[in-house]
Amino acid sequence: MSPKIVLTLALLAALPAHAQRDTDAAYPSRVIRLITPFTAGSTLDVMARLVGERLTGALGHNLVVDNRPGANGVIGIDLVAKAPPDGYTMLLTTGSFTGNIVLYKKLPYDGVRDFAPITQVARSYGLVLVVHPGVPAQSVKELIALSKTRRMSYGSSGVGNITHLVPELFNTLAGVQIQHVPYKGSGPALTDVLGRQIEMTWVSTVFVQPFIKDGRVRPLALTGEERSPVLPDIPTFRELGLRELVMTGWYGVWFPAKTPAARVNRIQSEIRKGIGTPEMKARLDDLGLVGVGSTPAEFARFLQEDVALQTRIVKRAGIPQQ
Repeated sequence: MSPKIVLTLALLAALPAHAQRDTDAAYPSRVIRLITPFTAGSTLDVMARLVGERLTGALGHNLVVDNRPGANGVIGIDLVAKAPPDGYTMLLTTGSFTGNIVLYKKLPYDGVRDFAPITQVARSYGLVLVVHPGVPAQSVKELIALSKTRRMSYGSSGVGNITHLVPELFNTLAGVQIQHVPYKGSGPALTDVLGRQIEMTWVSTVFVQPFIKDGRVRPLALTGEERSPVLPDIPTFRELGLRELVMTGWYGVWFPAKTPAARVNRIQSEIRKGIGTPEMKARLDDLGLVGVGSTPAEFARFLQEDVALQTRIVKRAGIPQQ
C-alpha cells in the first residue's frame, strides 16, 4: 500500500463519525442549530419553534432553537455569517435583517455576500399600534392630538427594524415627536407598556392578541394593506387617511454563504411542504400570518426589493444612519 493511501486512510479514521458520512445525500446527520437574534417569547421565537417542529419531524434530527438577542439582531446574525457553511447553523429572523443593511454604516458582516437565502417563511398583516388603557386616546386621531400636548414614548424591539421604522414614519406623517425607546425584543417593550413605563408600542398581532382580549392594552390601528382576520375590528392606517403608513412584517431563513446548494434546497423544500399542510396553515392563521415558502432565488429578489423599500422609508422619516 502506498504511503499516500495510508495517510489518507489515517486522516479518515481520525475524523468524527458524522464527518465521514456527512455527504449531501446523508444530510443531516446531526443536530441543526437555528439562531434567532431576539429574545425568547417574541413572535420570532414562536415562529422558530414552529419551523423547528416541522424540520425535526421531516429531517429525522433535532433542530435546536438558540436565542441570541442584542444590537437589533446583529449579534445573532453575525454568528451565522461566521459559522461553517455546512448546513448545521441556520438563521431565522425578521425584516430587521434588511433594516440593518439600510440603517447601519458598518456591520460586522455583509448582508448579501455572507449569506445564502433559503426561503421567506411567512408574512404578517402588519403591526398593530397599542397603547396602555390609561392613555386618554381612543383613536389614532386622538393620540396625535394628545401627543402634541405632552411628552410621550413608544417602545421598539430594536433600532432599525420595522417596529422602529414604522413609528418614525408615523411621526413624520402625523407631525408629532413621540420618543423612541429601543428594547432587545417585542416582549420587553410590551412589558413596559403594560407597566406604563412607556405609553405605546407597535407589535405583531399574534404577540399582542391575549393582552388586547383581556383589556391590558388598547389597539388603535394596523399597518397592513388589509385588516387582519385575527383582529377584524381594528382599522388600517390606510383607512384612517395615513395612506403611506403601510408595511407588513416577514420572517425568513438563511444559511451562511457557500453552504452546498443541495442542503439549501432540502431545507427550503421541507419548509415549503410544511407550509402547505393543513396543520401548519391553521397554526399560521392563529398567529395572524400567511405562509410564503419562496425559492432561494425568489427570496433573494425579495430581499433586494425590501432593502429598496426600507431605504425609502428611512429617507422619508429622516432617520440618520447609525
